[in-house]
Amino acid sequence: MTGQELVGQRIKTIRRQRGLSQAQLAHPELSDSYVSLIESGKRTPTPAVLELLAQKLDCSLTYLVNGVTAEQMQEIELGLGYARLALENGEIVEARNRFAELLAGGSLAGLARLRQEAEYGLALAIEACGDQAGAIAVLERLRNDDLPPERHVGVAIALCRCHRDRGDFAEAVEIGERILLGAVRPAWTDDLVELGATLLSVYITRGDLLRARQFSAELLSVAETLGSPRAIVAASWNAAVAAELVGRGDDSLALAERALAVQSENGEPRNLARMRMAYASLRARVPSQNVEDVHTLMLRAERELAQTSASTLDRARCAVELASVELRMGQAEKAGDHARAAQGLLSEANRSMRVDCHLLLGRAYRAMGRPGEAEGELRDMRELLAQLPQSRKTAATWYAAAETLESMGDYRASVDAYQQALACVGV
Repeated sequence: MTGQELVGQRIKTIRRQRGLSQAQLAHPELSDSYVSLIESGKRTPTPAVLELLAQKLDCSLTYLVNGVTAEQMQEIELGLGYARLALENGEIVEARNRFAELLAGGSLAGLARLRQEAEYGLALAIEACGDQAGAIAVLERLRNDDLPPERHVGVAIALCRCHRDRGDFAEAVEIGERILLGAVRPAWTDDLVELGATLLSVYITRGDLLRARQFSAELLSVAETLGSPRAIVAASWNAAVAAELVGRGDDSLALAERALAVQSENGEPRNLARMRMAYASLRARVPSQNVEDVHTLMLRAERELAQTSASTLDRARCAVELASVELRMGQAEKAGDHARAAQGLLSEANRSMRVDCHLLLGRAYRAMGRPGEAEGELRDMRELLAQLPQSRKTAATWYAAAETLESMGDYRASVDAYQQALACVGV
């Protein structure tokens, strides 16, 4: 049923429960034929008429419009608020369960906006749990709904990201390019720049670096024209990643520093801390950067994250980055402490980051002269890594594992890891 038909059905049901005829409900303000048209869904009552009918039927206007009482509406909105908060704080299993319970209850059937919000939240929670296929199924159903423009773009961003993370690069590109590069190009907005940034990340991940460089320049130009902080941050940061991958380290840092500066002026504390952490991680990958300076910056990001409502995933990611920097500084004990701290924050669903933890612990234990524990961590890492979709990141992790195994004298496992890395890039 349409929303109009549902309103008419509710009016009809309550009228009969009250023992009223259509003429009795209509008199004296309305005609019985008009009430009949409303009940059959052939006429949309004005807000004034709806308020009048609610008074005559002795029910709430909220119930006539949405099919729930004011108390039920308050309970639904409170439930959605708790689910959103759980998702923002990284409590992804809790968020998934809360969104699923709201949708399963049936109370959202006549509340299109809230139902769409719950389905979108459920998809993001499922994605965060590592089930990209499950998230895609929910997002595809949502995409076929009558969505407002901003929600439509949000769904496209999430779909593009999920297909990218599954290794379905062709599908991810098709979703982004259909909206951004189709025959009729939409006027650029902050949401579309974010979609463009996600599409750019697909080009980068699949290794199409020439296209990534061209498109990053286009996105930067669009962001400059829009002039909004959100667009500038999204375009500058992803252009920085693209520049780093083609060996333009100085350009990469300049773009990242601009994104961080804009975020510092306009962003809220948690996102600023996350951006600082990402910037420190980028600096760690640029060979010319001093590792002690990177370490100081990462520690600052860690403090800022602790002072905000940062999610457990953000804190785990920061611990992983710190472990990597500590290893470069020769501080194996501290590296192990950070890696174990990250493990304690991660759920079973966070497979990619758990792989990083096992690799870092394996390297830390090797540096500490504890080969047995190092081998155990690397074995666990390989088992988890084999479950991840093939991508540039997966290939890089296999390659890092191969180097570590080779340095430990496990040549058979090292050769296998090198072969896995080559398979991930299609060789």
